[in-house]
Amino acid sequence: MELRQLGYFVAVAKDSSFTKAAQRLHLSQSALSIAIRALERDLGARLFDRTRREVALSDAGRALLPEALRVLAAADAARAAVGDVGHGLRGTVRIGLMQASPLVDMARILHSYHRERPLVKILPRPAEGGSVALADALRAGDLDVAVASLPGGPHPGLHLVPLAAEPIRLITPPGHPLAARRSVSVPELAEEDFVEFPAGFGTRSAVDTTFAEAGLERGICIEVSDLATLAELVRAGLGVAALPLSLLPNRGRLAVVDIEPAPIFEVALALPADRRPKAATQAFVDLVGAMHPAGQAVVRPGR
Repeated sequence: MELRQLGYFVAVAKDSSFTKAAQRLHLSQSALSIAIRALERDLGARLFDRTRREVALSDAGRALLPEALRVLAAADAARAAVGDVGHGLRGTVRIGLMQASPLVDMARILHSYHRERPLVKILPRPAEGGSVALADALRAGDLDVAVASLPGGPHPGLHLVPLAAEPIRLITPPGHPLAARRSVSVPELAEEDFVEFPAGFGTRSAVDTTFAEAGLERGICIEVSDLATLAELVRAGLGVAALPLSLLPNRGRLAVVDIEPAPIFEVALALPADRRPKAATQAFVDLVGAMHPAGQAVVRPGR
């Protein structure tokens, strides 16, 4: 069994396609198929169930995938450790970022990291599917670390370093019957129409959890993934929203009302729990801990 073969196996597993994986790996499809068949012979098991239309992991393939990811991550860490000797920290850090995280000054953190570790390549990745998508990417080995909002739990396969938290408040348009209130209870909101982020976004998850704990459902009239659009739809009177104030820098023509009990917007540094961070990743985690004291006591997962 070779590391190269494991890398090919993981690529096919992620793409569910020999054709797509071969293109991404810059290989011919025949060469990739030969390598996978050789790995199957070495292991004595079929790793994929192949049909004309799709490629799916077999039971043996599903058992191998997490182990293959761990082996490849360990090999990357070994290469980085050797490369660090006498040459300064090198490598790549794949960082998942929320669309907006004002509680954590990521621009300042990334600038400081690049200044201190100029030989490390930083690959930021936005959370197009929200924090839940970032968590899935961490588990799959597509990210090394992420800044995410993952309220509640448990979160299998992840280690979370708390960074910041803020209460979520009700945001209403002008003239709304609740706009003049100082606070409102969760049951009073059950009949309201909400403008919301799609499922998987941190604030959406926190508010959904609060309603579920109260045994209530809420109405969502429209979902948008853009914060500015969400705020404008509320201003236009389409519905109300539930947001932390840090995500609402422009409060013009909007009323803010406390929610009791308040859902909490939690921001954390998330890492895979089943593999030790690479040196470049650990340096990033250490820097975030130094610049964000809330996480200093637990910035070294697995140590």
